[in-house]
Amino acid sequence: MAYSLILGYLAAILSPLIVLSLSSPQTYHSIIYDTGRHFALTAFAILIMQVVLAARLRIVDRNFGLNNVFPFHRNMAILAGSLLLLHPFLLAWGGRKWPLVTFLDLPWYIWVGRLTFLLLLANAFMSIFRDRIGVKFETWRLGHDISGSLILAGAFVHSWYTGGDLADSLPLRVWWLALIALAVGLFAYHRLVRPQLLRQHPYRIMEVTPEAEGVWTLKFAPPEGRQRFDFHPGQWQFVTLLRGRGLPEEEHHFTISSSPAEKDFHTSTIKELGDFTSTIGQTEPGDRAVIHAPFGIFSHVMRPEVRDLVFIAGGIGITPFMSNLRHMRDTRADKRVLLLYANRREADIAFRAELAEMEAGAAPDLSVVHVLSRPEGDWQGEKGRLDQEKLRRLCGRERLDQAMFYVAGPPGMLEAVISALQDLKVPDSRVSVEYFAF
Repeated sequence: MAYSLILGYLAAILSPLIVLSLSSPQTYHSIIYDTGRHFALTAFAILIMQVVLAARLRIVDRNFGLNNVFPFHRNMAILAGSLLLLHPFLLAWGGRKWPLVTFLDLPWYIWVGRLTFLLLLANAFMSIFRDRIGVKFETWRLGHDISGSLILAGAFVHSWYTGGDLADSLPLRVWWLALIALAVGLFAYHRLVRPQLLRQHPYRIMEVTPEAEGVWTLKFAPPEGRQRFDFHPGQWQFVTLLRGRGLPEEEHHFTISSSPAEKDFHTSTIKELGDFTSTIGQTEPGDRAVIHAPFGIFSHVMRPEVRDLVFIAGGIGITPFMSNLRHMRDTRADKRVLLLYANRREADIAFRAELAEMEAGAAPDLSVVHVLSRPEGDWQGEKGRLDQEKLRRLCGRERLDQAMFYVAGPPGMLEAVISALQDLKVPDSRVSVEYFAF
């Protein structure tokens, strides 16, 4: 199915060229000029597919994982911007029409195209550098939705009034209308209709439990008269907390930390890391939550044939591993697991007692190694960072040659661990990574 979706995506972004070639096979322009036309047609289809990629479609998540799709979404926006940047220069070069690039006194629909391109650049810049310039997530997402809608509208208007391809090809005009209708319909359902449907059946907060310094577990009960959704261990959810009391009402994604074997509730464990999460401790039993779930493929059940696993967690990256380990415990899974759990200080270790109980239990066959980068007092365990030397020593050659590796944690740690595993000759096919930020 994954390969079929990839082929479908490629066919979708190339569909304008396919329709054009079938309806108007002859061309009287130079290769350079035609390349500029084709770049614009392809870029428009990519922008349409950006809406599809962001619409949280189950079939996409099941095959690729949304947290892997969103970086691809960002990269495809950059590709579309690059094609649109080259578009006018290739037209001017191939058609000897340099005023198209250099003149200001041009028709309004040319200026719509120029302004749309500038808006696309601004959108991409904010998406890439949002954290560095300190823009809040909700502010960014609202701006991203508005600017994305304006970009699609501007691209459609510009192409409809400018492009000779559309004027000369009725099938392409019909296809253009179908593409924009697809984008508008999906966006309206994703951002307007579905949120209202989910809001009609909110979950209820049962408990709020501290796990470590600045780390809280929220326990959710399903809506009255309904069953909790099914999920795989290690998946995650979108949560909008409805707490009142002047507390922010924002949608954020959090890992599900409980086991799917617990049918009457599920939990998310959240660390205070920003403006919104700093208020998690103020959540109270009885508060409501809108939940859209489950998502993700970071689960040992996706590879049932693998018995030997290495879990590498950094900080709050322990949450998907707790879900996986709890599920293994509840199902008495015949798995051999090494958990390398990195934190700064001993006080930052979440679920320490429960992990020790699991380690002493019969299933799974679990070994836990805590690694502290800034130990205090008389810490006798591993110290420093999870570098190549530690991974080689703690995993051993047998695991490096055979085990499946799962890695979750802060971006810097992820990059370092992935690089170390590559240096240790662990193939990418045996490394699964959970990116918390996208």
